[in-house]
Amino acid sequence: MDKVRIGIIGCGGIANGKHMPSLAKLDKVEMVAFCDIIPERAEQAAKKYGTPTAKCYTDYKELIARDDIDAVHVCTPNRSHSFITVDALEAGKHVMCEKPMAINSEEAQKMLDAAARTGKKLTIGYQNRHRKDALYIKHEAEEGTFGDIYYAKATALRRRAVPTWGVFLNEYEQGGGPLIDIGTHALDLTLWTMNNYKPKYCVGTTYHKLNDSIDQGNAFGRWNPAEFTVEDSAFGFVVMENGATIVLESAWAINMLDTKEAITTICGTKAGADMLDGVRINGIRQDAQYVTRPALAGEGVAFYDASNVEQPQQREARLWIEAILEDKDPFVKAEEAFAVTRILEGIYTSAKTGEIFRF
Repeated sequence: MDKVRIGIIGCGGIANGKHMPSLAKLDKVEMVAFCDIIPERAEQAAKKYGTPTAKCYTDYKELIARDDIDAVHVCTPNRSHSFITVDALEAGKHVMCEKPMAINSEEAQKMLDAAARTGKKLTIGYQNRHRKDALYIKHEAEEGTFGDIYYAKATALRRRAVPTWGVFLNEYEQGGGPLIDIGTHALDLTLWTMNNYKPKYCVGTTYHKLNDSIDQGNAFGRWNPAEFTVEDSAFGFVVMENGATIVLESAWAINMLDTKEAITTICGTKAGADMLDGVRINGIRQDAQYVTRPALAGEGVAFYDASNVEQPQQREARLWIEAILEDKDPFVKAEEAFAVTRILEGIYTSAKTGEIFRF
């Protein structure tokens, strides 16, 4: 195989904002099929990104029935991630599924089982792992800089940035609000940095405190309170099997100034790190406290143009295609994404029952 022939299932915001532009930059990729329940979306995507003979569909089953497609990107609402992915794997396609893996662990397990049964590759679109700051901290963790990481905080907080397009506010289609939308990124970064995917129990709370606000001040324009059926914020306290603790905080709308999205803070026996002001590593050396701030943006380098650097979404696409062509594991393993889904489900369940959720 010298090129990977790809079908895009779901030609909405995330496909146009991340997947298709990133794939288009790769020489060893051809986008040959596009599917969307709105025909015009598929047609527009094919015209902009497809090969001259690219075909359009409104039924994904027709797309995956083709034997000349090697992989598909599933860019649909969360509810359909699982069954589309399973069907595509069973049809002999490798699958890149947009985050989150699924709306619950039962659906995510079906995806894992199908990948194991078919031998096809499955990965989930957690592009924040590919950021410079995330890669730097992960490398330091692997080098043992932090020692035993026993406490972490996963943060995805927006003061007022409720997405008002698509089906983000629809609990049936999405499975939840900010927790499953942006909290999932922060949790993935945290688990990946810690290399810890075994939760023991969790406690969670979700809130609908600002959904009905009339005076909104929302970055993405006004939301319709009647359609805002998911939580506006959610929080979790997670204890892992090895005793480590993770605090997860997520919100689309919260009265807080200190907001950050898709970042992690970790504390280990030797040192700690955060992403609150670039990468900051703190510890003790020669009986004195220190803070190290690596220059990841090329500060002080003449003629340096940061725009020429490979962006996280481009690195995600490149490594995914390389995994297919070179027959190696994807950068984001489905088993890792499964752990994220389990924990999110545990937090939602605890919030509904008011009880501790044990895994």
